[in-house]
Amino acid sequence: MAVLADAAQAGFRAVLGISPLVALVLTPLGFGIAALLARTVFPNSQGSGIPQVIAARDIEDAGLRHPLVSLRTAAGKIVVMSLGLLCGASTGREGPTVQVGAALMAAAGRLAPERQRGLLLAGGAAGVAAAFNTPLAGIVFGIEELSRSYEAKTSSLILGAIIAAGLTSLALVGNYTYFGTTADTLPLRAWAVVPLCGLLGGLAGGLFSRIVIAVSRGLPGLAGRFVSGQPVLFAALCGLGVALCGLATDGHVYGTGYEQAKGLLHGHADTHAWFGPLKFVATTLSSISGIPGGLFAPSLAVGAGLGAEIARLFADVPVGAVVLVGMVAYLTGVLQAPITSFVIVAEMTENHALVIPLMVAALIADAASKLVCPEGLYHALAEPMVVRITGRRAHEPEVSGPA
Repeated sequence: MAVLADAAQAGFRAVLGISPLVALVLTPLGFGIAALLARTVFPNSQGSGIPQVIAARDIEDAGLRHPLVSLRTAAGKIVVMSLGLLCGASTGREGPTVQVGAALMAAAGRLAPERQRGLLLAGGAAGVAAAFNTPLAGIVFGIEELSRSYEAKTSSLILGAIIAAGLTSLALVGNYTYFGTTADTLPLRAWAVVPLCGLLGGLAGGLFSRIVIAVSRGLPGLAGRFVSGQPVLFAALCGLGVALCGLATDGHVYGTGYEQAKGLLHGHADTHAWFGPLKFVATTLSSISGIPGGLFAPSLAVGAGLGAEIARLFADVPVGAVVLVGMVAYLTGVLQAPITSFVIVAEMTENHALVIPLMVAALIADAASKLVCPEGLYHALAEPMVVRITGRRAHEPEVSGPA
């Protein structure tokens, strides 16, 4: 997935080298095709894939659960996600690895139906760990977000899957730090940036989640009828919006945003002044379009842009430290998973000196996000899937026979 994602983004940059205006045609067309494939050829591959795993864990019946985490769905996830990046979508590959990892573990454990829910949890956690080379974050994500509880009986399963995924990743690409190591610290006199980043990042992340949830549940009036009645055309229009954002920022908002975030973190970025806000818009449009793609990397890029802008307001404050705080704040605002957010950012930069300010920013961002969006994004998106498949609301017990 990593190789395909990188190749897709490189291909899109090569096409833009002919003329940036090509995006006005290629991006809407690609979004439309990706949405069509996700709805017809590879159903249940839309979005990041994390809601599908959460929904699958909430469905007891293996037959009803299977389409959400089938190998066909996983294969389609990889193909159509790569197509989106090939056309400039502001999406990531790390979120989809959760659904792919869960699908692989579900297939491997087909003969142990009583352990399927644990296998799905382990596969999803391993997907996060392998994608970022962050095994601790994989464990925390599995507990905090996928299951929202600690299950002692599955702890060894999660650890085993993450160890296997980590060893495989090391064998394929070697040991690495996702964003490179950074030793930036935040002196106590500069801690004013922490609550500011936490507040703004949390509010912005909550706004993003609220928009995505609202569109997924159906907008009222004419807009809602258009989105539900013409999903492919709607996706194409979202693609046009992403292309316009790309033109306005000299192409910086396309793709995962990894290079831009890394550049801002290490102080050698050549990003556009409007990178943060327009990356937010491009990621929102990509997410509501219905095409497969993750939120982790684009959210980290938006947070990096937010932190870089806030750092401009303070003299003699290490920009890299504020960028890290901004990453945690915005990612927490989107996920409402504060522990996962600060662990994953600290682990992907090996910066342990900033753990305390990252924790504080995560707590503030989580509270601010809930003011805008009371529901967690992934669980809110998972609930309609459970209702559609089983006819019951999430977390309600299934009825297997007459009362």
